[in-house]
Amino acid sequence: MARHPRAARPTTPAQPPNAAQPPSTARPTGPSSAPLGGGARLPIVVAHRGASAFRPEHTLLAYEVAIRLGADYIEPDLVSTKDHVLVSRHENELSATTDVAGHPEFAARRTTKTINGGRVTGWFTEDFTLAELRTLRARERFPRRRPASTAYDGKAQIPTLEEIVLLAQKHGVGIYPEIKYPSYFASIGLPIEGPLLETLRRHGWDDACDPVFIQSFETGNLKRLRSVTRLRLIQLIGAGSGPPYDLLKSVNPPTCDDLVTPAGLRQIAAYATGIGVTTTRIVPVGSDGRLGAPTSLVQDAHQLGLQVHVATIRDENMSLPADYRRGDPAGRAYSRAAGDVTGWLARLYGLRVDGVLADNPGVARAVRDRLLTGG
Repeated sequence: MARHPRAARPTTPAQPPNAAQPPSTARPTGPSSAPLGGGARLPIVVAHRGASAFRPEHTLLAYEVAIRLGADYIEPDLVSTKDHVLVSRHENELSATTDVAGHPEFAARRTTKTINGGRVTGWFTEDFTLAELRTLRARERFPRRRPASTAYDGKAQIPTLEEIVLLAQKHGVGIYPEIKYPSYFASIGLPIEGPLLETLRRHGWDDACDPVFIQSFETGNLKRLRSVTRLRLIQLIGAGSGPPYDLLKSVNPPTCDDLVTPAGLRQIAAYATGIGVTTTRIVPVGSDGRLGAPTSLVQDAHQLGLQVHVATIRDENMSLPADYRRGDPAGRAYSRAAGDVTGWLARLYGLRVDGVLADNPGVARAVRDRLLTGG
């Protein structure tokens, strides 16, 4: 099995003026497996869409910063181009995260499609070749929430899976790819799973000990993957009460609520390494936004040998439980001001989760390391 030596962390990319800068206090190393006391394995830090608190998501800029901040894994969401090349976008519609609307040569490709039961209008990756996508430039998805990040608009292309794997292996980190809309892409003849496995195998990643987790909100594709790969699989479970999309037309399909019961987890354990859930499935939030008593989900999963990864950890008050918000609620910038994310992370780590997906992997790494050393 090919293994890849750790290389030096990347230097800081050129900084546009007034752009948000990530902290530089994290102590980066590669994917971790050290215990956090009590025999438990050290929780992993996954950079959610890269260091998306500081750079436009799903760009090499965001992944490079995430690596520098100490992420163990970087997370590319995978969709396909017309010529069946896998690229990283949170969804296949391009207008929210690229400048496609400003390209008159592509105006005629604006269309409306049904994606996972919803009508979506815009420009879609599967209608562009990779060469055409390369003419687009990425931009910040949430300019009001992260105005400083807009300084990087236009400075990065849409990255391919190949580029992301090479970056990860160069710097000794893992990848945590999500297969987006698997039923949809299979239905149009552009399935994600085959090119994903082929790319990973070509670069020496095809075993359970390799630093790869493959995640999906659908169930059928993960079950099929289990028969053809030893890579670790994560069953994503939505916060809603409905069934996974690929089971909607089944007779009496299990709901997402069913999947987190002991019986549902037992079925997942037959094909997956772990589950990926929202934090509210670990600690419910009341109508006042404050946390309730933790559920038994982590303990139930661990009893079956399943890991539990939680998402998404963000710094802003608007994304934190009320218990961890800070500042004057009447203030104009209150919703996007930073709250006590370190306290929230400490709470989650204390509940023995096996991994967190964070927009700011530096703070997630720093809190974990402090707990590890008893600081």
